[in-house]
Amino acid sequence: MVKETMLIASDHAGFEMKAVIGVRLIDLGFKVLDLGTNKTGSVDYPDFAEAVALALLEGKASRGVLICGTGIGISIAANRHRHVRAALCHSATDARFARAHNDANVLALGARTTGIEIALDCLSIFMGTPFEGGRHQRRVKQYS
Repeated sequence: MVKETMLIASDHAGFEMKAVIGVRLIDLGFKVLDLGTNKTGSVDYPDFAEAVALALLEGKASRGVLICGTGIGISIAANRHRHVRAALCHSATDARFARAHNDANVLALGARTTGIEIALDCLSIFMGTPFEGGRHQRRVKQYS
């Protein structure tokens, strides 16, 4: 049974990691909407952050994963959109707090800076951790 749709996108640097992350999402029971890139040639990461932000706004999914070389550029580009709360995570702890305290709706990963096993751990924690709300809700509302 499919739980929900997850958005996924990357630039050329994240292309290979995106494929692995996509398979893991399917294994976890998610439907995956891959918004590109579909090639290893050089592309611009802001285009893919924009695609995920637009798909979130249109209600195609409630969460997504973005990947570029370091995760920095694509997370900055995604966070230009008020409804996006993209969190660059390098550990399971980062992913847990991103969801529990910040209600992050986009996991950002760096394909050149984070090993695949750590990235998969981040993904599993990100997908399985609910937002705690409570005292954190007030803060999230300030920028949502």
